[in-house]
Amino acid sequence: MSFRTRLALVAAVAVALAVIVASAVVFVVVRNQLRGQVDDTLRSRAGAIASSPLPPHPEQGPNGRSYLDLGPAVPRDTMGQLVNAAGARLRTFSTPALPVDSRAREAARDRDGDAYFADVSAGGRDYRVLAIPQGNGTVLELARDLTDLNRTLHRLGILLIVIALGGVAVAAGLGLVVARAALAPVRRLTEASEHVSETGDLSQRIEATGQDELSRLAASFNTMLAALEESSRAQRQLVADASHELRTPLTSLRTNIEVLADERSLPPGERERLLSDVVEQLGEMTTLIAELIELARAEQHPEEPEEVRLDLLAESAVERARRNRPEVTFTTDLQESVVHGAPSTIERAVANLLDNAAKWSPTGSEVQVAVRDGEVVVRDHGPGIADEDLPYVFDRFYRASSARGMPGSGLGLAIVKQVADAHGGTVVAERADGGGTLMRLRLDGARSTAPG
Repeated sequence: MSFRTRLALVAAVAVALAVIVASAVVFVVVRNQLRGQVDDTLRSRAGAIASSPLPPHPEQGPNGRSYLDLGPAVPRDTMGQLVNAAGARLRTFSTPALPVDSRAREAARDRDGDAYFADVSAGGRDYRVLAIPQGNGTVLELARDLTDLNRTLHRLGILLIVIALGGVAVAAGLGLVVARAALAPVRRLTEASEHVSETGDLSQRIEATGQDELSRLAASFNTMLAALEESSRAQRQLVADASHELRTPLTSLRTNIEVLADERSLPPGERERLLSDVVEQLGEMTTLIAELIELARAEQHPEEPEEVRLDLLAESAVERARRNRPEVTFTTDLQESVVHGAPSTIERAVANLLDNAAKWSPTGSEVQVAVRDGEVVVRDHGPGIADEDLPYVFDRFYRASSARGMPGSGLGLAIVKQVADAHGGTVVAERADGGGTLMRLRLDGARSTAPG
């Protein structure tokens, strides 16, 4: 059973219960109203009899039998009979004898008894009876025929049942219509997900209007598709860029190896130069592949975040940079700062900033490193970044025209940006006053403390 059918069924059941309860209430109210009118009529006619006492001797009927005369104040549609404690009765003209039960006989014996109502049947018809003790050993029973009233109530009951069944049918139909309209966003969501699953087309979107839960679900699905589409695009771009970047060193490496494998004698020193080129190209490829792996690992297997002392991490990265780049002087201003993040990826980002600064720094120049309030600032005194290159320095495989002849893969600063994005932070490159470049890596969720 589909969810839409279940929803329509629930709506039909709810409406059915409501209609059944309402019909039962209407029936009871109408029944009580009509029977209450009969009871009021019997009371008023009992009052008329009380104001005009019954004749002491019963009237003789045409057949010689004694009959009860209720007097001119009581219409002929009201039947009556006088019952004594023994159950003997005198009744009005042309009326059936009403049954006498033990309660009527007891009321006749009770001189101070109260009047009461009862429902009886006689001659195939129903009657409403008002029994009034007379205090002289008899009970006066006044009766009204309920057959027509019961027939009316029966017809009313059938009508209410038909209305209830019709209401249930209409509710079921409207439930299907409402369920179809209400679940339209879910249907579109299902169709979109099936389309994506079958075709792999992540450009599919769902129209989401309104602020209800289903609209928010559709908007969330669109956001997810957009994120997946961007991730897929980035992966394709990464593969394409990596293929392009690897093609050149592989071609050069292959050419050099073929020359080295040629049996022809090479000029003096040429073999050593070619071997040096091969080693250098292998090193560049190793660096490029390692950075590609680093990018993929950070995207697919994010490290569990924890509390990180950013100043201690930067200090460790600076010590390694000093060993690897002895020709550059590193000066530090590290204030205690704690951030929430993945230690190894943050450390890699800081190391890449230091490597980039050292690469562009002349021999004997200074690289300044500062940490405060969750921010790492690295400033070099190199030639700086051209204005036309500033917007692209963090793009993957982007290399400025001035960097084409220098070693590097163009992925170092892209990794820094990836780390900043993963931590909800930012990284920016600026032209420093007095020359050089200023890099600011800001990590979100930082809290600073006083220096220890």
